[in-house]
Amino acid sequence: MFKFIHAADIHLDSPLRGLEQYEGAPVQEIRNAARRALSNLVDLAIQQKVAFVVIAGDIYDGDWRDYNTGLYFVDQVRRLREADIPLYLISGNHDAANRMTRTLRMPENVTFFSADAPETALIPELDVAIHGQSFATAAVYEDLSAGYPIAKSGHFNIGVLHTCASGREGHDRYAPCSIDGLKAKGYDYWALGHIHIREILSEQPLIAFSGNIQGRHIKETGAKGCLLVTVNDDQSTQADFRALDVLRWDVASIDVSNSQGVDEVLDLVAAEIESCHGNAAGRLLALRIELTGETAAHRDLHARRDHWTNEIRSLAIDVGKGDVWIEKVKLRTSSPTLKSTPSNIPDDAIGELASLFQQAQTDTSRLTELEFDFADVVKKLPAELKTLARPDDAEWLREILAEAEPLLLSRLAGSEGEE
Repeated sequence: MFKFIHAADIHLDSPLRGLEQYEGAPVQEIRNAARRALSNLVDLAIQQKVAFVVIAGDIYDGDWRDYNTGLYFVDQVRRLREADIPLYLISGNHDAANRMTRTLRMPENVTFFSADAPETALIPELDVAIHGQSFATAAVYEDLSAGYPIAKSGHFNIGVLHTCASGREGHDRYAPCSIDGLKAKGYDYWALGHIHIREILSEQPLIAFSGNIQGRHIKETGAKGCLLVTVNDDQSTQADFRALDVLRWDVASIDVSNSQGVDEVLDLVAAEIESCHGNAAGRLLALRIELTGETAAHRDLHARRDHWTNEIRSLAIDVGKGDVWIEKVKLRTSSPTLKSTPSNIPDDAIGELASLFQQAQTDTSRLTELEFDFADVVKKLPAELKTLARPDDAEWLREILAEAEPLLLSRLAGSEGEE
């Protein structure tokens, strides 16, 4: 029996996106999250006395800004070498050969598979054969697995591949392949990378995405880590997830429909922050707060958005004991006053406007049909806000529309507030 670790998508020194800096937030800890997650991977390998570690691409997030990224990685590899643990690597789309202008010589315990053609590394004392091929360029659209050799007889065969498999939402279709095609090689385990969500594609043989080791933005919520794979004497395998992340991302959607005022809303938010903090199991938490529902607090929430956002940040610092960072506060509430149309507005005006908002959120091209020119709006913004506007990004437009609708409709209904 022996154990090995399957990891992927380290994205070392990747900038964590979407985090607003404010007083009391754990800035330095967050900046070092990917490095600490990699250190946790090495700690796990040493504690579990694994036979070897496999990383299925995207060790880096692209070309290094300076050599410190490479030096940190070499230092972690050194720790593995001192524990007599070999490391087997391939590059993916983010650290493909043509993207990296800086390199450092790796310690002798590292096997880096070529981008020219599939290669096989043997571990004679374990009768293990590891097959892999790196990305030569950042965009590889052919099925690399098709060129991998058939399983080596008498060995436990592992395929290491950076791939989208049959395709996954939110990920480029790089090195696509089929499960049947992978099974046809006769390997005992496929260690896949590129997809950041952990997923088992097949139990017999085990074909798995380990996911990334550290979430990088709000779309990468939940526990992140690696797979600890046990190979029994009969060559049966078991893959167990082990969390490595030091910063966890989460979204708290809070229904405030029964709240009569902002104080009650804040009580609900505090309770949810405490719950999410507990679920993070001692890790730093980047938390998005989404308030939903029809509430009497709607007017005040929107009229004093900045104030209440900072009240929520203050709650996070207090309740989370400094370990919770509010990534963003989203207001999805509506006002009960909108049920009645004020006398100075035609009966169908609010309904028509609400309908236009709904149409535009469903299909942002509707804005063009209505001859709405976003460029004119952007020109009027302060310089520091112009860089944040992304009128060509449909998702950004939907978010802006979702925030603008309740504020505009409440003002039309005569419910605007003052700071």
